[in-house]
Amino acid sequence: MKVILSQDVLKVGKKNEVKEVSDGYARNFLLAKGLAKPATEAALKQAEALQAELAKQAEEDLKAQEEVATQIDGQEFEMMAKADGTGKLYGSITPIKIAKFLKDKGFNVAKKNIKTVEPIKTLGEHEIVLELDHGLEAKVKLIINEQVGEGKEGAGDLE
Repeated sequence: MKVILSQDVLKVGKKNEVKEVSDGYARNFLLAKGLAKPATEAALKQAEALQAELAKQAEEDLKAQEEVATQIDGQEFEMMAKADGTGKLYGSITPIKIAKFLKDKGFNVAKKNIKTVEPIKTLGEHEIVLELDHGLEAKVKLIINEQVGEGKEGAGDLE
């Protein structure tokens, strides 16, 4: 029996794919649990249109990600943070802070795309790897300089 999957099903296929499965598996599991619907003529045409739309969106997203990767790759950014006299930061620089900093600079990079081994806790140069969608990768250099100010107030704040 041909079915159109309503969501990803392990060892069967991904959402919106048309699959040939046994009649019993389709009736007793896939259709009963709402994981698939029968592949009628109308449903097949609708699925093809949806697949075409998804492919178009994926292509547009790939172009946007490639543009971001080429613009940001190899750039150096200077970030200010409060530190003690030995070069240790009062607060660490996390992927969330880096994502906010890059967004303020005009680059829309999600925190999940920022790969650091651990949060940055010292002044100096740090290489940050950005693993963008579609397998794209960019590297940026983040230079952490000491923010001139009094005490620990606003520790780790970005300027």
